[in-house]
Amino acid sequence: MDSIERILSDYSKSFTGKTYSDENNDHDPVMDIFGITPEMKRENRQYWGRELGMVWQRIVTEVFKNNHPHYGDAIRIGQDEPCDLVAGKDAIDTKYRIGSGDSGTLKKFKQYGDLLRKMGYRPVFLIVREDNLSAAITACHVGGWTVLTGERAFEYVKNQTGVDLLTLFRSYGNRFKISR
Repeated sequence: MDSIERILSDYSKSFTGKTYSDENNDHDPVMDIFGITPEMKRENRQYWGRELGMVWQRIVTEVFKNNHPHYGDAIRIGQDEPCDLVAGKDAIDTKYRIGSGDSGTLKKFKQYGDLLRKMGYRPVFLIVREDNLSAAITACHVGGWTVLTGERAFEYVKNQTGVDLLTLFRSYGNRFKISR
């Protein structure tokens, strides 16, 4: 009985110590394009994360395809795709936010980074959000990834392609605002 109470006590302390940052109230440039509020995103976090991640991936890929002299498509190895695109010696993977800390995901981050480096690439993550799971970011670093989040990700795109996505996104104003 003591061992069960110890387990429950440990988790109780862990849950009590869990801090919820204001990330739920933070906006980002991709959300702002569509006028998505933090409240809307909280209604279905998984849906919005997936969809905004696909928007980010498609935009970054399109920008590199049309503006980088050494653009290459995603690298495919069997069913796996360790990166979304190649720009010269950089193998780039895009993420909206890394919030999963499950062992399979962390293992892939490590394996893919190592694999890409062995192929002669520099693995680069371009992540929109700053509020990523620290264990996942650590796994990326262990895998040899260069991790660029928030404004640093946008700056990388601008430096590599000449396209300032932050300014572009802001210029759209309410043009793509979704109606509910």
